[in-house]
Amino acid sequence: MSQFLIADDHPLFREALKGALASKFDSLEIFESADFETTLQVLNAEEELDILLLDLHMPGSGDLYGLIRIREQYPSLPIAVVSGNEDLTIVSKVMGYGAMGFIPKSSSSDDIASAINHILEGDSWLPSELKNKVAAIEGEDKEIAVQVASLTPQQYRVLQYLHEGLLNKQIAYELNISEATVKAHITAIFRKLGVYNRTQAVLIAAKLQLEPIEQP
Repeated sequence: MSQFLIADDHPLFREALKGALASKFDSLEIFESADFETTLQVLNAEEELDILLLDLHMPGSGDLYGLIRIREQYPSLPIAVVSGNEDLTIVSKVMGYGAMGFIPKSSSSDDIASAINHILEGDSWLPSELKNKVAAIEGEDKEIAVQVASLTPQQYRVLQYLHEGLLNKQIAYELNISEATVKAHITAIFRKLGVYNRTQAVLIAAKLQLEPIEQP
């Protein structure tokens, strides 16, 4: 029996995707998650998953952080990003940071099934119109990915708030933690990213094209 995990915060899309997959794959068991933390819980509990179908914008995922972190923790699990954002820069980074495929949410059920079959066979997959346009990411970006993967989800939230320009006390309010805890997170962020001040940390955040994080 095949086992797929659909990680997406939109119930209607999950239902539609489940229906499309059920008509294309026999003996299929589908797991679901609606945020980053639940996705990690399912990944930890279900060791026989064949593929993760990952949305970039789930609560707690923070765009590329979710992909980077999962790729680091589960290096052998095939990941296909399923997204409505077909920006070439994003697609390039998605593939460079370890996804085996990028499936637009507008894809037909036949294309989705074809993509998954290619990935399950060990091949990468992109829509035909994107194949020759996606650029490989360079060494610096790969190094950044390794550094970002070392951040905990809470440290990543703090990094995003730094990127938004919030002060320590504002971050403490947003996360309902003390300023001392915020300072401890910032110290850990600087150490893990190999930087010495907020400006350098914000520059790394900008390279990942971070967007304001959604709370689970």
